[in-house]
Amino acid sequence: MTLRARTSGRDREFRDAVERLRVPGMGTEAVAPLLANLVHLIRPRRVLEVGMGYTTPFLARALSEVEELIAEEAAGLARKTAPYVRKGRALDDAWVDAEPALLVPAPYLDPYQPRLVAVDDLSMPDSSAGRVSDVLGEFGLEDLVTIVNADLRSCVPLLPDDLVPIDLAWVDAWDCLYFFEECWDLINPDGGVVAMHYLMTYPEGEAVLDYIAESRRLRPGEFEFINLPEDHKLRQNSLTLLRRTSGRTPRRYSDVGQRPLLDGRIREDAYRLAQTLNEAEENHG
Repeated sequence: MTLRARTSGRDREFRDAVERLRVPGMGTEAVAPLLANLVHLIRPRRVLEVGMGYTTPFLARALSEVEELIAEEAAGLARKTAPYVRKGRALDDAWVDAEPALLVPAPYLDPYQPRLVAVDDLSMPDSSAGRVSDVLGEFGLEDLVTIVNADLRSCVPLLPDDLVPIDLAWVDAWDCLYFFEECWDLINPDGGVVAMHYLMTYPEGEAVLDYIAESRRLRPGEFEFINLPEDHKLRQNSLTLLRRTSGRTPRRYSDVGQRPLLDGRIREDAYRLAQTLNEAEENHG
């Protein structure tokens, strides 16, 4: 059974459980599933959440799903590459389009062992942060999440050493400017993403956005960002995404006309993955 089929059977149970964490005034009903899809899109290994609550199980579950999916895809990549290895054939369009389709082998060479560090000092009486652990436990996600009992300004020395560089940070806290100023160097310069909640449609938040925009102008090539408003809401009504690019590794997988560059590194990595998994299966056999 594929991951998609297994997940669909658990969706209703998950929705019912996380509904217990939803606080209407927090405004994360659309943001939480968006963050989960963002995890599926960029596949971060090290994730930081500042401000626990409704979004926490969505992030943890998405990381668990991606971990399963990557294992399935790695095995599929090895299977479809094996005939090319045996015959010494060059990879071709049929290899690209065969399931699992379109994948670059390199990310599958290292084990995907994601972790989520969630920071909250449990000081907000209206927050559901104190009930998050119960929901995580119901779905076997507690081992994926390390909870740091602290506020944003005091949490950095308490973060695990292996969390840095952070691939994805979700900041649902009032002091987003502090995070941008003091925690930016923790973000992976090779495309790490920071998502900040609710900086639009009120004076203090707009001032933070102006500061970020001016910082981008003064530090060309450092990062890119976009604001996504929820114009139908009075407050808690936007998401700001920053993507750090100062150390971005160039990635080019196709030539003119989108012709895949299948020789060289792509072929070497595909062959290596197939051989590695084959050896692992033989050892287990």
